[in-house]
Amino acid sequence: MATFVLVHGAWSGAHDFRAVRRLLRAAGHEVFTPSLTGIGERVHLASQQVGLTTHIADVVNCVRYEDLDDIVLLGFSYGGAVVTGALEHLADRVRHLVYLDAFVLEDGEAAGVPGAGHSPRLPALGDPWLVPAPIRAFEDPEVGAWITARRTPQPIGTFTEPVRLTRPLEDYPFTRTFIKATGEPRPEPAGPFWAAADKVSKSAAWRYREIATSHQIPSNRPGELADLLLELV
Repeated sequence: MATFVLVHGAWSGAHDFRAVRRLLRAAGHEVFTPSLTGIGERVHLASQQVGLTTHIADVVNCVRYEDLDDIVLLGFSYGGAVVTGALEHLADRVRHLVYLDAFVLEDGEAAGVPGAGHSPRLPALGDPWLVPAPIRAFEDPEVGAWITARRTPQPIGTFTEPVRLTRPLEDYPFTRTFIKATGEPRPEPAGPFWAAADKVSKSAAWRYREIATSHQIPSNRPGELADLLLELV
């Protein structure tokens, strides 16, 4: 039996993984999907003080309070920044690290406000502190409508606060996988998820997989994603 900790992306919540949860649990595994403060089901806790550190604490406390060990830790999209930052506290509990069409950041980089790149930028006095959710494409219109109704604005500090990583990801003893969504045209210049895929797909320190759908992999292809995760364990 494996223990999965699945960290959702921006503007969403743990419900991103509801179909994947069912499949992994049906296969006999434990699955935890912590909700990040200020978005999704915890939108009532949104404030200007919520940043990347808050979300890292959400995940770290889930693992520590449940006393989880030998985990498969997955970060989807923005969740890649969260799981990277969590390594400072959880690296010795990680069996396998998975980035699902996600940010793979180096020390001092931030996810970045959409369209502004990875450079950390503190909001100026009077700047809006909530970043609205962009429109996303889904294969099934009914699934898309369900997810879209639950997408929420996200505190800007989560995008502008830099991640802290004491050593390169490749130096950690756990194994690493990057899963890329390939169902949409590659932009030029390449966005952060394609840039990450280009880098890791050439590295012997990483496993690289693809799923031919749009960015919303957990909603579009839960079965295919669950099969890939079961392959890892």
